[in-house]
Amino acid sequence: MLPSSVSSSENHPLVLIVDDELRIIRFVRINLEMEGFRVVEAHNGLEAIDQVRETMPDLVLLDVMMPEMDGFETLGMIRELSSVPVVMLTVRNTEDDKVRGLDLGADDYITKPFSPRELVSRVRAVLRRTQTLLPEESTILVIDDYLSVDFNTGEVIVDGKRVKLRPTEFRLLRHLIENAGWTVPHSTLLSKVWGYEYQDAISYLRLYINYLRKKIEPDLSEPRYIFTERGMGYRFVDFRRGAHD
Repeated sequence: MLPSSVSSSENHPLVLIVDDELRIIRFVRINLEMEGFRVVEAHNGLEAIDQVRETMPDLVLLDVMMPEMDGFETLGMIRELSSVPVVMLTVRNTEDDKVRGLDLGADDYITKPFSPRELVSRVRAVLRRTQTLLPEESTILVIDDYLSVDFNTGEVIVDGKRVKLRPTEFRLLRHLIENAGWTVPHSTLLSKVWGYEYQDAISYLRLYINYLRKKIEPDLSEPRYIFTERGMGYRFVDFRRGAHD
């Protein structure tokens, strides 16, 4: 798999817009370029794959409802080539569609119709959280004999085996570990991991907590590391004191 690109100019990220509706492409292009983004476009899934290979964008805005090859299929092919952040554009605001896209590796969803302000805000938020993944000091943190976290690679070491985390999973785990032993409110985690604009998106948080648990917990029915504090937030085990409940 090729790595996601690093923009040639930090202040002018390159965004690939993929949509079969020319009016949507024009709307998105105008508003992004007004905010200093560089833009390339594709009108179907195959063109999108070619553009990812050739231009190595910093972010992809990908329409779900396209003829022949839909956004989900296109996303799957993109993920075989690159870890570039992908934001899905859809007219359907259903949980099933969101879960399917996130399972395939999407980083966010924007529901049509959307305002220029929401578009730019979401794009910036995704870029922020995917471009600042690593702490200043690279190190391996040993939680216990079963679990360690490699902050240099964004991986966890589970029962001696390395497991790659998605960028969002890694940021979520890092914030939980930084507050080990304390309950972190839903809104705080959403703001820190996804951005201020996502403070009410609790379904995102639940989904990614589930992803993390599947990767690090020995038994999902009895979590050892990530605990749910109902109505409040989530708490990571206070490993510094050796407590597991």
